[in-house]
Amino acid sequence: MATLVIVGVIVLLGIIFASMYNSLVKLKNNRENAFADIDVQLKQRHDLIPQLVDTVKGYASHEKETLDRVIQARNGAVNAKSIDEKINAENQLSSALSGLKITLEAYPDLKANQNFLQLQEEVSDVENKLAAVRRYFNSATKEYNNAVQTFPSNIIAGMCGFHKEIMFDLGQNERANLEQAPKISF
Repeated sequence: MATLVIVGVIVLLGIIFASMYNSLVKLKNNRENAFADIDVQLKQRHDLIPQLVDTVKGYASHEKETLDRVIQARNGAVNAKSIDEKINAENQLSSALSGLKITLEAYPDLKANQNFLQLQEEVSDVENKLAAVRRYFNSATKEYNNAVQTFPSNIIAGMCGFHKEIMFDLGQNERANLEQAPKISF
């Protein structure tokens, strides 16, 4: 009888372990799938940036440093491999693009150019889609991190190599821009 109880407890613990492990795997896969959605939007963003920079070059040839910074940041983002590298590279790219937006304010002719306006609209659309998939990714990451850090699944996570993952935040420059009220002038 004691043997049956011991075997029953071992089987029950095995089932609980397998269930928690499978849950962690599903959450990790969900996070990776969410990042795949981000990758699609990032590819579109990366494809549009050279077109935007080429359009701007014709009008703002003396802004070469800003344009070079955008291209370098874009190339870094394209070449990033891991999720963490991509997140860091995209934050740098967002910072470089915000510098480009500030520079463009000095060129009213460029802001009226039809090609530029179309490209700017496409970039804006991609940025909006990117924000939506970033929210989904962060939600999946939060769910995964909660499972990795809460008891008793944190025991299984530690034993099986699951660890807390980073969120895809806006980066310091974008966060600072959002904290400031927009300037409106007539």
